[in-house]
Amino acid sequence: LKIFFREHLHADDEIRLVKDGSGYFDIRDDEDKWVRIWVQKGDLITLPAGSYHRFTTDDKHFINAIRLFVGDPVWTPLNRPADEHVSRLEYLEKYPLSVIDAK
Repeated sequence: LKIFFREHLHADDEIRLVKDGSGYFDIRDDEDKWVRIWVQKGDLITLPAGSYHRFTTDDKHFINAIRLFVGDPVWTPLNRPADEHVSRLEYLEKYPLSVIDAK
C-alpha cells in the first residue's frame, strides 16, 4: 500500500473502477493542496495524465479495483518531482495551476 500512497503521476490517464470496498484518491488542486475523493463499490474515477495523486484505503482497509487503459497498458508511476515529464507539462498547459513548483 505504501507504493500507492507515494505521490506520483502517470503518462496516461489513470482510470479505475471500484468493484468492491472503498478508499481514497488524493489529487492536488490549483494551490497544490490535497483534495480527497472517497470512492466505493461501483464508482469510476479518472485522474488526468500528468496530475499528481496518491491512493490509500479507508478504515475498512479493503478495496478491489481494476485499472482500465486506452491503448497499451502503461503501469509506471513517476514519483514527484516529475515536473519536466511531457505528461506533466501537457497537464499544466491544459489545467494551469497557481503553484507549479511546490517543494
